[in-house]
Amino acid sequence: MTTDTRRAHGLHKAAPAPLSFTDRLYALRDRLLGSQQFQRFSASFFLTRPIARRQAGALFDLCAGFVYSQILAACVDLDLFRRLRAEPQTGDKLARDLGIPGERLSRLLDGAVSLRLLSRRRGNRYGLGMLGAALVDNPGIAAMVQHHGMLYRDLANPVTLLRDRHGQTELSRFWGYAGAADAAALAADDVAAYSALMASSQSFIAADVLDAYRFDTHRCVMDVGGGEGAFIAAAAAKHPQLTFKVFDLPAVADRARTRLAALGDRVAVHGGSFVDDPLPRGADLITLVRVVHDHDDAVVRQLLRAAYDALPPGGKLLIAEPMAGAPGAGQVGAAYFGFYLMAMGSGRARTSAELTALLVAAGFTKPRVLTTHQPLLTGAIVAEKQVLSLG
Repeated sequence: MTTDTRRAHGLHKAAPAPLSFTDRLYALRDRLLGSQQFQRFSASFFLTRPIARRQAGALFDLCAGFVYSQILAACVDLDLFRRLRAEPQTGDKLARDLGIPGERLSRLLDGAVSLRLLSRRRGNRYGLGMLGAALVDNPGIAAMVQHHGMLYRDLANPVTLLRDRHGQTELSRFWGYAGAADAAALAADDVAAYSALMASSQSFIAADVLDAYRFDTHRCVMDVGGGEGAFIAAAAAKHPQLTFKVFDLPAVADRARTRLAALGDRVAVHGGSFVDDPLPRGADLITLVRVVHDHDDAVVRQLLRAAYDALPPGGKLLIAEPMAGAPGAGQVGAAYFGFYLMAMGSGRARTSAELTALLVAAGFTKPRVLTTHQPLLTGAIVAEKQVLSLG
């Protein structure tokens, strides 16, 4: 076949574009890093040895990460952190109490020591490590660790998950609203498990959000997608002068009414779907705490516009959630939430720039990224509904 014939049939391949100088540098780097001879040299040369060892450790951690997670899961399931809170114990005593052969339990204990979950003490005993001590009084973390069993099963074949966008997963069944044709029709049993999980884990970020923004400049706060009201309960305790509203699916709203009953007329709970129903009016601050990243762009645009319509001129909207690319957040946004939300079947982690663009498109002005104590867990952006000009 001639060149002209190949062009006529659309088979002629255009010559590849020449590599840029930057691409050539990366190609050189990649060839060096992939060379076993260079790897041996960098591991032995005193100037490059520390870097080579860190890189090798990081690569191995990627391979072994699942095992590390399962060691943590075993410690949580066996309630090891609470057992060791009062005093350190020997491996033999723990083996007897837990009914696990001593040699096998020692592998778990030594693995947990290497991960700083436990620490070795005098007298062949084990006590809490730095990370284990941080877990003892945080039941929300333990609940999330146990919940991750679903995610691990969904990721057993990650390529299948990537290819089958309509496949049913454990996470999509757990988060009932993610794939429901009519989320507002979900029954109490459909929302109980995920509502309880969200409530137990809300303490991770509630204090950060309340510290990041001046809630006391408002009079009424409405938490949309507020679940059982854990965030509103924390806000009400810190700001007794404010009144509150909670908006969530009807079955979830019933759970919020029970949880927030002690607040009396300081809080009004509304049931509905922000996909189909207008949001209640009367609040001058609307909060979306760990809500936006659960939904795809079309739903988010609709939600932000509904929030804009519900606010008075000068009212504010506060978005708080883990954000992709946030300084100090590491791989959480792109890697963890990227795959978690894909398995869930809805939503994605967005950068602060992407969220800002969505806010502006919905009509909000003056979007501002707030500083939070732990950007790994949550970032925050506040924006304003423009005050009407009398001119």
